[in-house]
Amino acid sequence: MRLRDEVLGKVCRSCKDTVRGLLTNPPASTPFRIDSQAPMSYNVTASSHAQYCPLRNPPMQMSIVIPALNEGSNLRLLLPRLHRVVSALGTEGYETIVVDGGSTDDTAEVASSLDARIIVQQEPGYGGALKAGFRMANGKYILTLDADLSHDPDFIQPMWEARQEAEVIVASRYVPKGSAQMPFVRKVLSIILNRSFTKGLSLPLHDISSGFRLYRSSTVKNMPIESSDFDVLEEILIRCYAQGWRIKEIPFQYLPRQRGDSHISLLRFGLAYLRTFRRMWELRNSVLCADYDDRAFESRIPPQRYWQRERHRIVTEFAASAGSCLDIGCGSSRILASLEQVVGVDILLRKLRWSRKYGKPLVNASIFDLPFSDATFDCVISSEVIEHIPASDKPFLEMRRVLKDDGRLILGTPDYGRLSWRIIEGLYHRLIPGGYADEHMTQYKKEELVRSMEEFGFLLLDARYVLGSEMILLFRQADTA
Repeated sequence: MRLRDEVLGKVCRSCKDTVRGLLTNPPASTPFRIDSQAPMSYNVTASSHAQYCPLRNPPMQMSIVIPALNEGSNLRLLLPRLHRVVSALGTEGYETIVVDGGSTDDTAEVASSLDARIIVQQEPGYGGALKAGFRMANGKYILTLDADLSHDPDFIQPMWEARQEAEVIVASRYVPKGSAQMPFVRKVLSIILNRSFTKGLSLPLHDISSGFRLYRSSTVKNMPIESSDFDVLEEILIRCYAQGWRIKEIPFQYLPRQRGDSHISLLRFGLAYLRTFRRMWELRNSVLCADYDDRAFESRIPPQRYWQRERHRIVTEFAASAGSCLDIGCGSSRILASLEQVVGVDILLRKLRWSRKYGKPLVNASIFDLPFSDATFDCVISSEVIEHIPASDKPFLEMRRVLKDDGRLILGTPDYGRLSWRIIEGLYHRLIPGGYADEHMTQYKKEELVRSMEEFGFLLLDARYVLGSEMILLFRQADTA
């Protein structure tokens, strides 16, 4: 008892309950831990607790990553301003990381003398610098900015204040009230570059080449970045968008470089941008992109646009006035937006991140193991899901389990019994590589599917088709009483 009181006397008030429980019922083989990074023995000391207490030593909030190549004179001005601005934010902890790309001036010495951590990048180019900085960053947020004073440190405050509104905050030159002080030719080329990417890839953004950004670290940690030059900025932002992360642009006044020479080579970087555009075009038009379903609703390809809208019309008509609905494999479909009482389920987090904008409850789960009680929903929707999973009774049993007696089941899938679908799927493979047709693994025919559903206790009420190929079936679950 005396040992216990002695130990409790050496920890802060907020940790007492945790420590008291561990001392009363100690784990069999692991030492007491204040957090997962700090193993401590039961012989706790005041000094060791002060070192590891999560309240006295909160997690680092911000990592500032600055790529630099012969920027010693600029860093001498930038870093003191950074420290002043970030300290005034009231963050619980931050670090400054200068990624040195092989400077021959005093970049490293200046950075070290001004409390920055120096990392010597191993991979070439601006992209290599960002990747190195991301890997070494410890903060919950990662701020990136240039070393040449073109990014005003005072602008960090409005970026920080906006961090709850999106996972990526971009200081944008090309939104209303934004501006860029740069040579005329360079500004024209910058505008052309941004519009080519945003219009060509259907991105609702304006400035995807700005390097002044605040990321939630989870958006870029472990991101498979391929670009090595300044085109990395486009790749990172497009990959964030494809993962369903929210991106917010706030107007920013870009300033001219204060000292030194720019490291941009138009010819070399122009070729890099073309290669990146091609890779990002493939990503944007594949099912890997979080907004694939939503974007198809407004597709520039008339058959694709019609298909999405006709499917939406039939499903929402079948679900009208049904009561509580469960949309399994909801993706980023606008069905969620059109129904009042609906819960969306999807196994892919990127799809759910995108669908947050609909303001409906979302659950990350599998159709093989739905996390809902029996007889919870009046209507269950499974549109374009069952052909993407291995043939099994379990998904149908799960749908029946969570559906109330006499509830509706809306089941949509291609009808492989129809020649029209087999022709369309062949064209789909060729014209839209990376689309959903590439993921079909189980084929259903209407007659066979209806017989199976009858065995599961469902009665067919209606059957509609999209272009005579995709069947959307409305079932009613028979009363099991």
